[in-house]
Formats: sequence, structure tokens, C-alpha cells
Amino acid sequence: MSKTALKTIGWKETVALPDLALQRIPAKVDTGAKTSVLHCSHIKLVKKGRKQYVEFRPLDERYGQGDKIFVLPFHRERKIKNSFGQEENRYVINTTITMFNETYSIELSLRDRSGMEFPMLLGRTFIRKKFLVDVSRANLSRR
Repeated sequence: MSKTALKTIGWKETVALPDLALQRIPAKVDTGAKTSVLHCSHIKLVKKGRKQYVEFRPLDERYGQGDKIFVLPFHRERKIKNSFGQEENRYVINTTITMFNETYSIELSLRDRSGMEFPMLLGRTFIRKKFLVDVSRANLSRR
């Protein structure tokens, strides 16, 4: 894909996660983060037969969510450095995200971000080869 074919996104975007029936999620574009992350609570690994799944509640009351529990296939557990430079293990799921009326695959780590301004971060693994980031603009995917 040539650079001219890349869509431009701003420093923050509003996205949807159709597999989780979530709309209008404020997401900060974070080129310093490798992995994308979604604010969740009650995150735990559960086993059904021989397969492992991740059970979680996405978002919270601030976003009109938090009461619905999802159980999705466990993709992997990854060591991730948090914003303070400390390593922590996080569960990762594969799902889809919608921006510019297009749906993309995304790998999301699940973490309690209740103290953070944005419930979601878009990391560079997702951004790479799809988007250019214009830090002087915001919410370009909604236009």
C-alpha cells in the first residue's frame, strides 16, 4: 500500500467494536504503545472443556456499559510495559474495530483503565500500514 493510500487519523478518534456491540468509544491514538488496549473489569481466564476463554466486562457506567459480560476465545497472554515502565501480564483477544465505515481486525489487551481519561488506546501494531497520524487534528474517522 502506498503512503498516499493511507487514511489520516487524529490524536484521538471515536471508534466502534461491532463484535462487542460497542459504539462511540473514545480512543487515544498512542504511537508510543505497541499494543492496543480496552478498558475492562472483571477480567479472568475461564476454561470450557479443553479451550480457554477470557471473561470480561468492557467499559463501565461512564460509557453506558459495564453490566454486560463477554466470553471470547483466549488469544494469548502478553507481557506489556505499562505507562510507568513496569511489566504486567495481560490477556489479549482478537476482535474487530470500525473506523471510516470500514472494519479491521484488531488485537486488544484487556486492562482496568478506570483512572485514565480514555477507555481505549490504539497502539502502533494496529496503526501501522493503515493510517497516518496528524497530531494537530482529532476525530477524522467520523467525518
